[in-house]
Amino acid sequence: MRANWSYPTAIRFGAGRISEIADACRAAGISRPLLVTDRGLAGMEITRKTLKLLAEAGLGDAMFSDVDPNPNERNVADGLRVYRDGGHDGVVAFGGGSGLDLGKVLAFMAGQSRPLWDFEDIDDWWTRADADAIHPIVAVPTTAGTGSEVGRASVITNSETAEKKIIFHPKFMPTVVICDPELTVGMPAAITAGTGMDAFAHCLEAYCSPHYHPMSQGIALEGLRLVKENLPLVFATPGDLTARANMMSAAMMGAVAFQKGLGAIHAISHPVGAIYHTHHGTTNAVVMQPVLRFNRPMVEERLAAAAAYLGIPGGFDGFYEFVGELNATLGIPANLTALGVTDPDIDRLLSGALKDPSCGGNPVEMTSENTRILLESCF
Repeated sequence: MRANWSYPTAIRFGAGRISEIADACRAAGISRPLLVTDRGLAGMEITRKTLKLLAEAGLGDAMFSDVDPNPNERNVADGLRVYRDGGHDGVVAFGGGSGLDLGKVLAFMAGQSRPLWDFEDIDDWWTRADADAIHPIVAVPTTAGTGSEVGRASVITNSETAEKKIIFHPKFMPTVVICDPELTVGMPAAITAGTGMDAFAHCLEAYCSPHYHPMSQGIALEGLRLVKENLPLVFATPGDLTARANMMSAAMMGAVAFQKGLGAIHAISHPVGAIYHTHHGTTNAVVMQPVLRFNRPMVEERLAAAAAYLGIPGGFDGFYEFVGELNATLGIPANLTALGVTDPDIDRLLSGALKDPSCGGNPVEMTSENTRILLESCF
């Protein structure tokens, strides 16, 4: 399974294609890359191999890995110092959502004079950026979930307010993406599960969003099918490269599809993750069934059609039960309490959910009253 795609950017897809990392950097116009990843990946063999390939090609082996699981503005400041001091001219964003998001922000902020929060995804704030000062990005995902490798934004936590902020610019889109399923084989089972359910959540919320975007609608539906058929396989048999490749495709499809909108799953998981430091994809999975119940009046018919396409009998009820069974198979906690969120501050979570831009794409309007009930049902 090997292909070169040009949508939504240049993608080199297939097992072993990390060997092309140096050529990908040159194609992006990068001669002094900084590889940005998270602490957990920094010492792993796949990372050492990638750095060696860069060094052997005369591109150096510089790395920044002081990245938290939910990257924040302190990580951005530290990374920018390393980037600028090293005279780098582009980023290799390497890893899961945290490494990819931070790497993209470093390339974006490298030449900006305004502070990070001036570029939050509000109205047309992205136009404040100096587009010519954005440095190129090569993205290399090592998980199959966020789809950040084909996204035009990064999620950065404001550590002072414990709020997740979306930083957006069209040039966040990496110039070249290398999708090599071999890089995902060593993921721990819990990360395989959580990231896979993140991809499922992206596709599900995009599919259910009331906004008009038929292209995203179709991509989301096929992404749901790929996750349904392949996530249990990679969870049970980590070395199944065909299933791993299909999950990498589903992750990218979810990120493309959610241009149509996200919804209450993400509106809840963002403040939960920011305040209680839970894994994003796992949090999405935990709150998925409560949100399905919440949205049922507006999505019942649509999800019945999806269930038929996915080969799930029973319409909406069958789809709902499938989600519960999939979560159980993957070892996903039954609720947020079981995930470790004890003594929750419901008022704070409510405020964060209603301020999150994802709530605008939810099929049922989220109000203070109904969202409080929804949040309480997640515990």
